[in-house]
Amino acid sequence: MKHWMHRLLAVIGVWTMVAALTIPTVLAADLPQVKQTGLLSPDRILNVGHRGASGHAPEHTIPAYELAQKMKADYIELDLQMTKDGHLICMHDETLDRTTNGTGYVKNHTLAEIKRLDAGSWFNEAYPQYAKPEYKGLKVPTLEEVLDHFGHGANYYIETKSPETYPGMEEKLLEALKRHHLIGPNAKPGQVIIQSFSPDSLKKVHQMDPSIPLVQLLWYEQPVQITEQELREIHTYAIGVGPNFNKIDRAYVQKVRQHGLLIHPYTVNEKADMKRLIDWGVTGMFTNFPDRLHGVLKERKGK
Repeated sequence: MKHWMHRLLAVIGVWTMVAALTIPTVLAADLPQVKQTGLLSPDRILNVGHRGASGHAPEHTIPAYELAQKMKADYIELDLQMTKDGHLICMHDETLDRTTNGTGYVKNHTLAEIKRLDAGSWFNEAYPQYAKPEYKGLKVPTLEEVLDHFGHGANYYIETKSPETYPGMEEKLLEALKRHHLIGPNAKPGQVIIQSFSPDSLKKVHQMDPSIPLVQLLWYEQPVQITEQELREIHTYAIGVGPNFNKIDRAYVQKVRQHGLLIHPYTVNEKADMKRLIDWGVTGMFTNFPDRLHGVLKERKGK
């Protein structure tokens, strides 16, 4: 009996050693090849200028991005749409109606047509308390123009909007980032984060370049808890999630953090909400008022 038991224990020991060597390797192969340090540290709270400092200036314009930087945003957020002739532009909506004096879908207009539009006057009319004469006549910027203007002096949080409408969007985005040396072996870690509501779009980017940090955007109609299965799936290609802040709670945040993911809720504009989310353990948030979030973080640091 003793001899049989020794042999059994020896076999179990061998299989335990094999499992210890092989299982982590299999898991590591599935996870994003991104080191969560520096800007991506889980101990840091990122201030993301939502569409720039869009509470103070016309969203997705150069002045809005510049103002976000002046207000100490860690990242400027760029939403991407694609023109009829294949240019990536910075605009939130698929249509031109809300933020320009044009009408119709971006995909049905050439870049030259969009460049003739006024992307600033609407803001002066909607938000007179922040209106400035120089906002009238602002142009819709292309991705290339933003990258040319800010270069390595900014960090970019880029969303592939409606990628199913724009075949090849991901390839064009990565080509532009490579041309500006913002991704690749010599790029600053975390200088670019790519986000999307589309898992397929993020998985495509991950396949093309596993070193790019990705964030899965989420939208909830009702308060909900994210499931273990969802977290495991997201962790195979992304380093974090971005839910709408008003449908999550402390338990949601802690569950995400316990799975080793970052969490960057959107769009948080009131100080009370910022403070509550920080207490819950978020690792960053999107805001139209990066100056407010900077003040909250500075006050918290001083305590």
